[in-house]
Amino acid sequence: MPRFGYLHCFWGIQKREILRFLLQRGRFLSTLVRPLVWLFIFAAGFRSVLGVSIIPPYETYVLYEVYVTPGLCAMILLFAGMQSSLSMVYDREVGSMRILLTSPYPRWYLLASKLVAGTTIAVVQVYAYLAIAYWWEVEPPPIGYLVALPAVFLSGLMLGSIGLFVSSLIKQLENFASVMNFIIFPMFFTSSALYPLWRVKESSLLLYYICTLNPFTYTVELIRFGLHAKIDAPQSWADFVAMFTAMGKANALDPFAGDHPAFIALLVVVTTTALFMGLAILAYDPSRGLIGRRGGPEGAAS
Repeated sequence: MPRFGYLHCFWGIQKREILRFLLQRGRFLSTLVRPLVWLFIFAAGFRSVLGVSIIPPYETYVLYEVYVTPGLCAMILLFAGMQSSLSMVYDREVGSMRILLTSPYPRWYLLASKLVAGTTIAVVQVYAYLAIAYWWEVEPPPIGYLVALPAVFLSGLMLGSIGLFVSSLIKQLENFASVMNFIIFPMFFTSSALYPLWRVKESSLLLYYICTLNPFTYTVELIRFGLHAKIDAPQSWADFVAMFTAMGKANALDPFAGDHPAFIALLVVVTTTALFMGLAILAYDPSRGLIGRRGGPEGAAS
């Protein structure tokens, strides 16, 4: 294996994803249409109906457009992650990944490279949306755009790793649409993307618990706190313990009740990313995973 073989492999996967993105201009436009419709039409209609009280990280009352923007950023990452998993299903069967998965490079490295490439493209799409939203009275502090970058990237990795794992479960492209509808819409609507969790708790405690168990909620909140540069971590072990103790207040699980809600969101996002990335690597292992049991690329190639 060449000395810089891993680097060439990584850059080759990145370059292919970038070129695919540049050539598929409709993909970029369709990615922006969904959140912009919510921002321009639905948010304008809900502004007078859904009031947003002063909740962290906001220090005053905010317009509904401002509240919903982190959720729409996460929506872009969610659809991009699922789109990447669709391309993975295609590439695994007849595309470049079919060849790469039979190469001497470790599968975890190939999958991680694919994940990073897809997430990088998704981050560009998120910031393109934020640039448009700026002219629609969504104006986070300038430092927020920088602080939110790692939050957006980590969130993209988490949703992309879920998409990678899902791609290992799909045998045929025809089954992709139904599986994606089963994943995307429940994740998006049972989260804090469109309405605060305290409002959900007032209407249905069961739905509130579902939202707190939904990892998508934590990507939304991580991006929300990042955009307002309010991400901080416990400074001592006592603070760390108190952060988890505060979750049980008001006789209901509240993961954002403590002094470091963004850190809780960060922990959940990192843990979920590691979990689903590990499951995806295992599923793509020809000796133990789902791909091997179905006779994946290696079996077909032989």
